[in-house]
Parts: sequence; structure tokens; C-alpha cells
Amino acid sequence: MTAKLFAVYKQPADPKAFDDYYVNKHVPLAKTIPGLLSYEVSRGDVLGMQGKHESYLIAILEFESVDSIAIAMSSPQGQATAADLANFASAGVDIMFSEVARI
Repeated sequence: MTAKLFAVYKQPADPKAFDDYYVNKHVPLAKTIPGLLSYEVSRGDVLGMQGKHESYLIAILEFESVDSIAIAMSSPQGQATAADLANFASAGVDIMFSEVARI
């Protein structure tokens, strides 16, 4: 069983600036977080059952366990990545994490 951290970003005022910062600065920083196994992001519109969702982008980071996420996010790299959110995610971001299982 692994655990995943979900970062759900709200619609930015300037999507182009968000994308540029996210891809060129935030992702490389986040990839330095210890224990990170994989990093996925949504592409294109995030859709709900009624069509386009209010969310702009969803990032899914995989770790070995919930404890690994806690350790990773308390590391200097995790703290720097969390602090970096203020530089580009002004519309808001929800962070959640949980163990996951294939069923």
C-alpha cells in the first residue's frame, strides 16, 4: 500500500503565468522532496459531472506511506516547497493526503 498527496489548485487569475511558474520553478523544487516516488499532474480542463470544474490543476504525489509524507513535508525541501505556494497559487490550493489501495 502507498500513500498519495493531492494538491488541488483553484483557477488562477493568469493561467499562463501560473503554468510557467508551476512547471519551471515549483515542480523542480517539489521533485527534491525526499521519499517522493512519483509526480503526476492533470492536463487540460479538470472536469466534474456537470462539466468544467472550478479546479484548475490537480497534482498527485506518491510516497510509501502517510508517515513518509509527514517526514517528507517536514524536511527542508518539503518546507521550501510548501512555502513556494505563496509565489504562484494566490487563488488557493487544497492539500490532502491518504493511504491508497488498489481494489
